[in-house]
Amino acid sequence: MTAILTPTLLAPPAPTVPRPLTIADLAALPSELPTGPVLYELDNGRLVIMPPGGDIHCAVENNIAADLKVQGERQGYGKARCGEVGIILRRNPDRVVGADAAFITNASLPLRRSREGYLETIPELISEVRSKNDTQPEIDKKVEDYLRAGVKVVWVADPAIQTVTEYRPGLPPRVYTITDTLTVDDIIPGFRMTVQQVFEI
Repeated sequence: MTAILTPTLLAPPAPTVPRPLTIADLAALPSELPTGPVLYELDNGRLVIMPPGGDIHCAVENNIAADLKVQGERQGYGKARCGEVGIILRRNPDRVVGADAAFITNASLPLRRSREGYLETIPELISEVRSKNDTQPEIDKKVEDYLRAGVKVVWVADPAIQTVTEYRPGLPPRVYTITDTLTVDDIIPGFRMTVQQVFEI
Protein backbone atom coordinates (compact mmCIF):
# COMPACT_ATOMS: atom_id res chain seq x y z
CA MET A 1 0.00 0.00 0.00
CA THR A 2 1.41 3.38 -1.01
CA ALA A 3 1.56 5.99 1.72
CA ILE A 4 0.07 9.36 0.89
CA LEU A 5 1.93 12.28 2.41
CA THR A 6 -0.29 15.14 3.41
CA PRO A 7 1.06 18.70 3.59
CA THR A 8 1.08 18.51 7.38
CA LEU A 9 3.58 15.66 7.22
CA LEU A 10 5.99 17.42 4.88
CA ALA A 11 8.69 19.46 6.62
CA PRO A 12 9.46 22.76 4.91
CA PRO A 13 12.93 22.98 3.44
CA ALA A 14 15.43 24.53 5.78
CA PRO A 15 16.37 28.04 4.69
CA THR A 16 19.92 28.35 3.48
CA VAL A 17 21.82 31.14 5.17
CA PRO A 18 25.00 32.12 3.32
CA ARG A 19 28.02 32.05 5.57
CA PRO A 20 29.90 35.32 6.05
CA LEU A 21 32.88 35.63 3.75
CA THR A 22 36.33 35.94 5.28
CA ILE A 23 39.46 37.87 4.45
CA ALA A 24 40.90 34.72 2.85
CA ASP A 25 37.78 34.40 0.66
CA LEU A 26 38.16 38.02 -0.42
CA ALA A 27 41.81 37.54 -1.37
CA ALA A 28 40.91 34.55 -3.56
CA LEU A 29 38.39 36.45 -5.71
CA PRO A 30 39.35 37.38 -9.29
CA SER A 31 40.17 40.97 -10.14
CA GLU A 32 38.86 40.48 -13.68
CA LEU A 33 35.39 39.31 -14.68
CA PRO A 34 34.08 38.72 -18.24
CA THR A 35 32.59 42.22 -18.04
CA GLY A 36 35.89 43.83 -17.03
CA PRO A 37 37.92 44.72 -13.91
CA VAL A 38 36.20 44.71 -10.53
CA LEU A 39 36.94 45.80 -6.96
CA TYR A 40 35.61 44.31 -3.74
CA GLU A 41 35.14 45.14 -0.07
CA LEU A 42 33.78 43.11 2.83
CA ASP A 43 31.08 44.59 5.04
CA ASN A 44 30.69 42.30 8.06
CA GLY A 45 31.34 39.29 5.85
CA ARG A 46 29.05 40.51 3.04
CA LEU A 47 30.67 40.98 -0.35
CA VAL A 48 30.46 44.49 -1.81
CA ILE A 49 31.27 44.72 -5.52
CA MET A 50 32.44 48.05 -6.92
CA PRO A 51 33.32 49.19 -10.44
CA PRO A 52 36.71 50.79 -11.02
CA GLY A 53 36.82 54.53 -10.45
CA GLY A 54 36.24 56.87 -13.39
CA ASP A 55 38.82 59.33 -14.69
CA ILE A 56 37.79 62.26 -12.47
CA HIS A 57 37.60 60.03 -9.39
CA CYS A 58 41.10 58.70 -10.03
CA ALA A 59 42.52 62.16 -10.78
CA VAL A 60 41.26 63.51 -7.44
CA GLU A 61 42.49 60.40 -5.61
CA ASN A 62 45.92 60.81 -7.22
CA ASN A 63 46.12 64.50 -6.29
CA ILE A 64 45.53 63.77 -2.60
CA ALA A 65 47.79 60.73 -2.57
CA ALA A 66 50.62 62.68 -4.23
CA ASP A 67 50.56 65.38 -1.55
CA LEU A 68 50.42 62.78 1.22
CA LYS A 69 53.50 61.18 -0.34
CA VAL A 70 55.45 64.40 -0.90
CA GLN A 71 54.48 66.36 2.22
CA GLY A 72 54.12 63.37 4.52
CA GLU A 73 56.23 60.35 3.64
CA ARG A 74 59.11 62.18 1.99
CA GLN A 75 59.33 64.58 4.91
CA GLY A 76 59.76 61.60 7.23
CA TYR A 77 56.38 61.66 8.98
CA GLY A 78 55.17 58.18 8.02
CA LYS A 79 53.91 56.13 5.07
CA ALA A 80 51.42 57.08 2.35
CA ARG A 81 49.22 54.56 0.54
CA CYS A 82 46.67 54.82 -2.29
CA GLY A 83 44.87 52.90 -5.02
CA GLU A 84 42.10 51.16 -3.06
CA VAL A 85 44.57 49.83 -0.51
CA GLY A 86 42.91 47.01 1.44
CA ILE A 87 42.58 47.76 5.18
CA ILE A 88 41.18 45.35 7.75
CA LEU A 89 38.97 47.37 10.11
CA ARG A 90 37.73 44.41 12.17
CA ARG A 91 37.34 40.63 12.21
CA ASN A 92 34.61 38.10 12.97
CA PRO A 93 32.72 39.20 10.97
CA ASP A 94 35.37 40.65 8.69
CA ARG A 95 35.29 44.25 7.51
CA VAL A 96 37.78 45.06 4.73
CA VAL A 97 37.73 48.37 2.88
CA GLY A 98 39.63 49.72 -0.10
CA ALA A 99 40.71 53.24 0.81
CA ASP A 100 41.44 55.74 -1.95
CA ALA A 101 44.36 57.23 0.01
CA ALA A 102 45.73 56.79 3.51
CA PHE A 103 48.54 57.98 5.76
CA ILE A 104 50.12 56.02 8.60
CA THR A 105 52.29 58.01 11.01
CA ASN A 106 55.63 56.90 12.41
CA ALA A 107 53.93 56.17 15.74
CA SER A 108 52.07 53.28 14.08
CA LEU A 109 55.07 51.81 12.26
CA PRO A 110 56.22 49.19 11.42
CA LEU A 111 53.25 48.29 9.25
CA ARG A 112 51.37 45.10 10.07
CA ARG A 113 49.92 43.09 7.18
CA SER A 114 47.68 40.04 7.09
CA ARG A 115 48.95 36.94 5.33
CA GLU A 116 46.73 37.96 2.40
CA GLY A 117 48.65 41.27 2.14
CA TYR A 118 46.01 43.63 3.53
CA LEU A 119 46.91 46.34 6.04
CA GLU A 120 46.16 45.48 9.65
CA THR A 121 47.62 48.79 10.83
CA ILE A 122 44.86 51.40 11.06
CA PRO A 123 45.92 54.63 9.33
CA GLU A 124 45.60 57.93 11.17
CA LEU A 125 44.25 59.61 8.00
CA ILE A 126 42.04 58.18 5.27
CA SER A 127 40.74 60.00 2.21
CA GLU A 128 37.80 58.84 0.12
CA VAL A 129 36.59 60.29 -3.17
CA ARG A 130 32.84 60.22 -3.58
CA SER A 131 31.69 58.34 -6.68
CA LYS A 132 28.52 59.17 -8.56
CA ASN A 133 26.86 55.99 -7.27
CA ASP A 134 27.73 56.60 -3.59
CA THR A 135 24.71 57.45 -1.46
CA GLN A 136 25.01 59.61 1.65
CA PRO A 137 24.00 56.74 3.99
CA GLU A 138 26.74 54.58 2.45
CA ILE A 139 29.31 57.32 2.97
CA ASP A 140 28.14 57.95 6.54
CA LYS A 141 28.41 54.25 7.39
CA LYS A 142 31.91 53.96 5.94
CA VAL A 143 33.09 57.07 7.78
CA GLU A 144 31.59 55.73 11.01
CA ASP A 145 33.39 52.40 10.50
CA TYR A 146 36.69 54.22 9.93
CA LEU A 147 36.37 56.35 13.05
CA ARG A 148 35.25 53.39 15.16
CA ALA A 149 38.31 51.45 14.01
CA GLY A 150 40.63 54.23 15.25
CA VAL A 151 41.13 56.49 12.22
CA LYS A 152 41.69 60.05 13.48
CA VAL A 153 40.74 62.00 10.35
CA VAL A 154 38.60 61.07 7.35
CA TRP A 155 38.42 63.31 4.29
CA VAL A 156 35.59 62.79 1.81
CA ALA A 157 36.21 64.67 -1.43
CA ASP A 158 33.16 65.28 -3.60
CA PRO A 159 34.10 66.18 -7.21
CA ALA A 160 30.49 67.03 -8.12
CA ILE A 161 30.36 70.02 -5.76
CA GLN A 162 34.12 70.46 -5.17
CA THR A 163 34.10 70.19 -1.40
CA VAL A 164 36.13 68.16 1.07
CA THR A 165 34.34 67.16 4.27
CA GLU A 166 36.55 66.37 7.27
CA TYR A 167 35.37 63.97 9.96
CA ARG A 168 36.98 63.55 13.38
CA PRO A 169 35.78 61.51 16.39
CA GLY A 170 33.43 63.47 18.62
CA LEU A 171 33.34 66.56 16.38
CA PRO A 172 30.80 67.77 13.82
CA PRO A 173 31.86 67.41 10.17
CA ARG A 174 33.75 70.36 8.73
CA VAL A 175 33.20 71.28 5.08
CA TYR A 176 36.07 72.82 3.10
CA THR A 177 35.13 74.70 -0.07
CA ILE A 178 37.17 75.63 -3.12
CA THR A 179 38.73 78.70 -1.43
CA ASP A 180 39.87 76.76 1.66
CA THR A 181 43.10 74.94 2.50
CA LEU A 182 43.35 71.48 4.06
CA THR A 183 45.62 71.20 7.09
CA VAL A 184 46.28 68.24 9.35
CA ASP A 185 49.14 69.33 11.59
CA ASP A 186 48.42 66.71 14.27
CA ILE A 187 49.18 64.00 11.69
CA ILE A 188 51.46 65.65 9.11
CA PRO A 189 53.02 68.86 10.52
CA GLY A 190 53.03 71.65 7.97
CA PHE A 191 50.71 69.87 5.50
CA ARG A 192 48.98 72.36 3.25
CA MET A 193 46.80 71.54 0.23
CA THR A 194 44.19 73.86 -1.23
CA VAL A 195 40.82 72.39 -2.14
CA GLN A 196 41.40 73.83 -5.59
CA GLN A 197 44.47 71.61 -5.91
CA VAL A 198 42.44 68.60 -4.81
CA PHE A 199 40.12 69.01 -7.80
CA GLU A 200 42.67 69.91 -10.46
CA ILE A 201 41.98 67.47 -13.29
